[in-house]
Amino acid sequence: MTADQKSKSKWSRYGPVLRFLAKAVAVYGVWYMLYDLWLVPDGRLDAWVSQAAASVTGTTLSGLGLDVAVEGRTVQLAQTSGVRIVNGCNGLATIGAFIGFIVAYPGKTKRRLWFIPLGIAIIFLANVARVSVLAGAQAYWSSAFSWLHGMPTGAPFHLTVFGLWVLWARYGGSSPPASAPDAEASTAASPVSADA
Repeated sequence: MTADQKSKSKWSRYGPVLRFLAKAVAVYGVWYMLYDLWLVPDGRLDAWVSQAAASVTGTTLSGLGLDVAVEGRTVQLAQTSGVRIVNGCNGLATIGAFIGFIVAYPGKTKRRLWFIPLGIAIIFLANVARVSVLAGAQAYWSSAFSWLHGMPTGAPFHLTVFGLWVLWARYGGSSPPASAPDAEASTAASPVSADA
């Protein structure tokens, strides 16, 4: 084997990772151009997502027996000033990052077609839960609102997205794991030990 062949074989094992990174950068670039240069200045999609989140939050809190008023992007609980869902907090940018990962990561198209809408719905509902907690804090524990707006409500929201990514990486496109007898047969046939 020549030095050039060794170099090629050394780098070929990184091919899938490099392809994923190239796809991820390309998808992020398209999302950036679409979102930051067109959707944000236009404002209609952000406004719609924020108003939908406010409406679902209001319905959720009303279902819990609380006195809620929703006006546009604002959710008011117990006649307080309320919580306004602004563009950066409506979950739309996170949904874009989620879709980008699912598109960039290897997987079967058929599975993507149901997993992306499911993931969007879960992310949306996670944000509704986050806004509900913040509206409750604004009404009943206003001194904790700023603190809750950070890590305590942000971490579960982002962990939900991370969990969806892990779920996709594990089950999105791969075949089910080999059964134990098949794994033993392939290990027995291989001259290389699996105990490194």
